[in-house]
Amino acid sequence: MHDVLVFLSEQPVLLAFFLMGFGMLWGHIKIKGISLGAAAVLFTAIIIAALGQSYGVEVSVPHEIGILGLAIFAFSIGNNSGPSFFANIKRAIGPMITMIIVYLVSAAVALVLGRYVFDMDIALIGGTWAGAVTNTPALSAAGEASGNPSLATVGYSISYLFGVVGMMGAALIALRQAANDTDAPEPVTHANLRVDREDRPHLGEIAGLLRRPVEFSRLRRGETGPIWIPTLDDIIEKDDLITVVGTPEQLEHVTRLVGHRSSHSLRSDRRHLDFRRITISEAKIAGQTVEEVEEILDERWGAAISRVRRGDNDMLAVPDFLLEMGDRVRVIAPTTHMKDISRFLGDSSKGMTDINPVALGLGIAFGMVLGMIPIPLPGGGTFEIGAAAGALIVGLIFGRIGRIGPQVVALPNTTCTVLAEMGLLLFLAQAGTNAGGLIIEAFASGAWVQILVLGMAVTLTIAAGTYVAMRRIFSMGGTQLSGLLAGVQTQPAVLAFANSRTNADPRVALGYALVYPMAMIGKILVATVLGSM
Repeated sequence: MHDVLVFLSEQPVLLAFFLMGFGMLWGHIKIKGISLGAAAVLFTAIIIAALGQSYGVEVSVPHEIGILGLAIFAFSIGNNSGPSFFANIKRAIGPMITMIIVYLVSAAVALVLGRYVFDMDIALIGGTWAGAVTNTPALSAAGEASGNPSLATVGYSISYLFGVVGMMGAALIALRQAANDTDAPEPVTHANLRVDREDRPHLGEIAGLLRRPVEFSRLRRGETGPIWIPTLDDIIEKDDLITVVGTPEQLEHVTRLVGHRSSHSLRSDRRHLDFRRITISEAKIAGQTVEEVEEILDERWGAAISRVRRGDNDMLAVPDFLLEMGDRVRVIAPTTHMKDISRFLGDSSKGMTDINPVALGLGIAFGMVLGMIPIPLPGGGTFEIGAAAGALIVGLIFGRIGRIGPQVVALPNTTCTVLAEMGLLLFLAQAGTNAGGLIIEAFASGAWVQILVLGMAVTLTIAAGTYVAMRRIFSMGGTQLSGLLAGVQTQPAVLAFANSRTNADPRVALGYALVYPMAMIGKILVATVLGSM
């Protein structure tokens, strides 16, 4: 065993990939439907590092690999969540403020228990708080502010494990309420309607009476007349046949306004109009809205877009929807023009996996530079938000704007998912080996029980406070809350756990991205104040 550990210690790159592979091998094992997923890599790395320490061998993945993995992970998560994040930013102000209040309450709990119950040094209290919130930049801030980074690290190494596991438990409790979520994406379908009205309304009048938009994709006058793609200026007459695309609720509303359901399918008659799923792989299309692309399609070929499929979600093609590389759009067009439209949009599977090295490389580089900028603190001193938060912020911006001039800066959804998982596993391998070797030292100090209790108190305070506030005050659904809990904890392992339980539901990533940047900054500030007391 000693020789194996020595070999691994001399091959850090090999070690990182071994931990990733072996960790995920048992991370997929489910017990009563529960598996650790990517978090298993973290625990495998801790075990291997602690085992190496017992043999007198330092087995660790270099810090730079962890930074690389975390930066890739954060940028990919941000890029994937950019449009949703900025669309929901107003709604997130309340949760962000609540999160900071919860941090302050947990720091007060740590100070009271640590100083007045356990008689701990402030450095140990600050480090334990940083471990309980699983945040390495907060550890650095607490260690620097207290003047004793080594003692802070001891507290961090003991409280970190429950910080991960405890918040996973909170995420699991949130997901058990997911069946009652009201924010689940509604399925998009279609209906063929027969017009009963005799007052000849414009389609725009019908659309104006709806709470949400629908797509009028086909219109036929009479039983055998030609089929065309209508506009909101078109008038519908009695006995017209019309195909409407939208959610089941909206389709029922349109049916009541127009007439009744018809057994005649306009989609089955493809002599004049055809429909096809086409992949957006042309760079000039990415970053444009549905409305902008439809203007070109309509002008050139009389075509329209009715739906957009991103990942596993089918969505209505509303005008301001921002298209990304890898999106699959359902196009309705004259049959003779479908090939030309496919060439225009790209229709290549490469668009679903293109890593866009310009956006990825420069985005992460800009993010890391942003993370290094010193931010002044009241009363003197500075702090840095770190590479992960910087990469996340740039990723959010790139994902939202889509393109800068001719350069596409938004990565395909599939690419973001793959890169995020790869980066996460690299980070977990490094973080685990970094903590594992210190655990034996922490146990040898004799104060591990008090440190563990203090850390548990902090983690449970944050978990319970966040859960109750988000559910009771903001009525947040369980699926999004599981991601938000991971963001509050700034813990990719909790995010991976929630993703594995929900099949990577986009609401999990949205909850994570809503609070993650502010969480990073808030933890550093709180740790600095706590460590200096």
